[in-house]
Amino acid sequence: MTGLRSLALHGGLLALLLALNFVLPAYHHGNLARVMVLASYAIGYNIMFGYAGLLSLGHAMFFAAGMYGAGLGGRYMALDPVAALAMGLGCAAVLGLVVGLLALRTRGVGFMIVSLMFAQAVYLTILLFGGYTGGDEGFVVQAAQRSLWGIDLSQPGNRYLAALALFTLCLMACLWLVRSAAGRVLVAIRENEDRTALLGYDVFRHKLVAVVISAALSGAAGAVYGILFGYVGASFATVQYSIFPLLWVLLGGAGTVIGPFIGTLFMFYLVDLSSGVTSAYMLIAGVVLLALTLFAPRGIAGAVRRHIWRGLP
Repeated sequence: MTGLRSLALHGGLLALLLALNFVLPAYHHGNLARVMVLASYAIGYNIMFGYAGLLSLGHAMFFAAGMYGAGLGGRYMALDPVAALAMGLGCAAVLGLVVGLLALRTRGVGFMIVSLMFAQAVYLTILLFGGYTGGDEGFVVQAAQRSLWGIDLSQPGNRYLAALALFTLCLMACLWLVRSAAGRVLVAIRENEDRTALLGYDVFRHKLVAVVISAALSGAAGAVYGILFGYVGASFATVQYSIFPLLWVLLGGAGTVIGPFIGTLFMFYLVDLSSGVTSAYMLIAGVVLLALTLFAPRGIAGAVRRHIWRGLP
């Protein structure tokens, strides 16, 4: 019964998003497409942080690896969007494997610092090879690299459906992982790593798999973002873009499948609406975030799990 309710909830969300494609005004239509791509990035982060308990301050390197892998592949190799996406995802997964093999030798604060150092190294590498990457300014993805089988992905309707397809795949992948044996082991590692090791599980291997999957999903989001919105820039590799998914996941509910989407949508429109009222919109955002932290420390979906539906995945 719990499994059916879970499928109904997440399937219902996807059906609602599909229906909104036909009724939303242009402004919110474009915003929701962007939110779905960024929520996919947050889902990737949530696998590492929310389920495996690995706090990273350098996750933007995976988003940027996917974005630059796809963008540079299209720019210099004339790859179509599918091949560019595959290249971006592969770059992010390989980077995740390398970072995981080295960073997972540390724990806690050590892992957080090492992940930040790797992210800064990626950011500086982008600037160092500015002749190819565009440096601080980045580069625009040409129209030819944003067309698939004659379908122009820069058009609002096509862009929205492509963003929905990515979000669907990431959401379902996360739901499958959570309900699998490997997902339960990740939760056990998050709760008590030493006890999980005593039970005979290979903690390092499971955490490494979580890092690679997280990197791959985040890289896919970065690749799709660059293709759909037509821009690749170094700003997406900065610390700011490592903090964003942490905020989205904490707001929506760490360790919940639907939480990253809720948190991304909430934060996006909180900043958007408050910026229309005052130039001090970050002050308003800060007050709201502080209130949520005090009264819903487990996030919005976490509060639902605690008070309404304990079986919420």
